[in-house]
Amino acid sequence: MAKAGAGRANNFGTLRLLFAALVILAHAPELVDGDRSRELLTRVFGTLSFGEVAVDGFFLVSGYLITASYRAKRSFADYLMRRVRRIYPGFVVASLLCVAVVAPLAGGDLAALSLPETLARLALLLMPVVPGAFAELPYPMLDGSMWTIPCEFGCYLLLGLVGTARALRRRGRYLAMLAGLSGLLVLRWLYLPIGHPGDGLGSLSEMIRLSFVFACGGAFQLFADRIAYTGRGAALAAGLLLPLLFSPPLAEPAFALLGGYLIFWFAFAVRPLALSRATAQVDPSYGLYLYAWPIQNLLIARVPGLSPWTGAALTLAAALPLGILSWYCVERPMLRRPQGSAGLGSGDALAALGR
Repeated sequence: MAKAGAGRANNFGTLRLLFAALVILAHAPELVDGDRSRELLTRVFGTLSFGEVAVDGFFLVSGYLITASYRAKRSFADYLMRRVRRIYPGFVVASLLCVAVVAPLAGGDLAALSLPETLARLALLLMPVVPGAFAELPYPMLDGSMWTIPCEFGCYLLLGLVGTARALRRRGRYLAMLAGLSGLLVLRWLYLPIGHPGDGLGSLSEMIRLSFVFACGGAFQLFADRIAYTGRGAALAAGLLLPLLFSPPLAEPAFALLGGYLIFWFAFAVRPLALSRATAQVDPSYGLYLYAWPIQNLLIARVPGLSPWTGAALTLAAALPLGILSWYCVERPMLRRPQGSAGLGSGDALAALGR
């Protein structure tokens, strides 16, 4: 039996890399022709894809770790600056590389680029846009994976509001907030488009979904003293989850709750893997996530007839070194405190790695 603990050895490093790799795998067939039906998990359950499972996994882990970080904060400004330093540098560098390097290779017209719009999109954490880039592909976006980044930062701000209302100290209030998000999730299923983050209503729909998942991750943190992670509990959670994944309205909340238990069971109750130990203080997953889409789309555009699965393997092989470079050259330097100030505590160090 294992209890959750922010400072103990865990498997979060393996989980983060697994989630990033699953996003690549999920995109492999769909980026070629826009047909999601060939995606492996969708073919089995007809509901969630590996990409959605991976993004939900990221938000569950982030909700858990960032909630721990918020509870250990010195001030709201301190909490917010930690989150800004974690998200913005990697995002800005990846966006600028997409504009300066990927867009010309993808047929983009840099002369038509609007500098004020580009700067505004950087400030708002919106994916970069260059007219003409990937125009012949089903998804003509420089980096379509970036749509989740403003959702994640929005969750950070929501957590700040929840903390200001003292809901992180009074678990009943937090459960009431989670119940409210559950109600919004029901309304989303009834009235909003599902799985279309590219427009206004679609973005609102995905923000509701991911806020609920993030809040579930926070609940696992707040109730950590009451949750025991056991092999029997994991088997029960998996047995309950599998049939629910066939139900379109229930698959999402089932994964957030039962899948969340499985994720944190693996993180805390399973002996840390070699990969987890190797990534205990290194997180290439953010860069891997950011750079995979442009590499994958470039391969599709430049290598006609390339197998989706070969493309996925090549994307992983090319994007992982970029993720490592992003961590060492961009992200980690920005996470270090200015000279003379206190360093990260163990809880917030984990939160930094979890975004």
